[in-house]
Amino acid sequence: MKFELHRGFSESLDEEWTRLLDQAAVPVPFLHPGYLRGWWQTRGGGEWPPEAQLALVTARREGELVGVAPLFWTPRTEGGAALMLLGSVEISDYLDVIARPQDLAEFVRGLLAALPGLDLPAWSALDLYNLLDDSPSLALLESEAAAAGYTAQVERLQHSPFIRLPGDWETYLAGIDKKQRHEIRRKMRRLEEAGVPFRWYTADDPERLAAEVDDFMALMSQDAEKAAFLTPAMRQHLHHTARWALEAGCLHLSFLEIEGHKAAGYFSFDTLNRLWVYNSGMDPAFNAYSPGWVMLGYLLQWANEQGRDVFDFMRGDEGYKYKFGAVDRFVMRVRLER
Repeated sequence: MKFELHRGFSESLDEEWTRLLDQAAVPVPFLHPGYLRGWWQTRGGGEWPPEAQLALVTARREGELVGVAPLFWTPRTEGGAALMLLGSVEISDYLDVIARPQDLAEFVRGLLAALPGLDLPAWSALDLYNLLDDSPSLALLESEAAAAGYTAQVERLQHSPFIRLPGDWETYLAGIDKKQRHEIRRKMRRLEEAGVPFRWYTADDPERLAAEVDDFMALMSQDAEKAAFLTPAMRQHLHHTARWALEAGCLHLSFLEIEGHKAAGYFSFDTLNRLWVYNSGMDPAFNAYSPGWVMLGYLLQWANEQGRDVFDFMRGDEGYKYKFGAVDRFVMRVRLER
């Protein structure tokens, strides 16, 4: 494999990268070049300083793209200057390097050998966040570290619960705790029998998208912690992410309206036969109707009926996720120091 450093995105690389991602060992939406372009424009919604530098590392075999390590250099980490995965840390739930399963071991081995020789500012660590605990990259990075002159530290970061879907709403309900099954049915029925107009829908009109995203962020802002999170840079990031996802055919931005007002919203990705729940917002004025639970129920019913395999809550161990039947997995950090 021949390794090369790129200091910017390009349309030609994007096309190859997208094709490779479709075959990658870990093909998560946060590794799509369209998503990461927007992330880089705002440095993760303002998480990273302007002096950070892009460091896309590609590997080719006989001219064919066989691996991408979407990295950036930053001087500001707890241990000094480091190379990190684009998307780190706060707003991209799952990250990794990109290679087909049959190429991954060679790519990781070659990447660790090549990185010290690339034309980059000084760095002391390759600090990789948000790798899924079942990612084959995780074990490879740890096992190859010593031979390449690194020491490896692996850390469990966060819960990342998910639900395997049976493909049938009633079968799904029958598989969760009886008390929680009753609660979900009761809350959905209460709204349906309340005699007030309501509907849930997905926002897929390109001309209305910006307004719908603004409405979604208004729902998020009802929570004080999320309101503080929504800085101008973060709002720009969410707008870009929604536009990219719509154009890529994977946006699932859904709302529950009650009496003509948005009561709850979920920003998700619909790709790889799973629904990935990215963020949510509720209007407490409608708490009597439990709009968050009801909307989640409709989303799970839709995902089952549409034959999705997994409902992925992504990072966070909020209790309601487990009440809906989620089981745990984790995202990890592997830090390789030279």
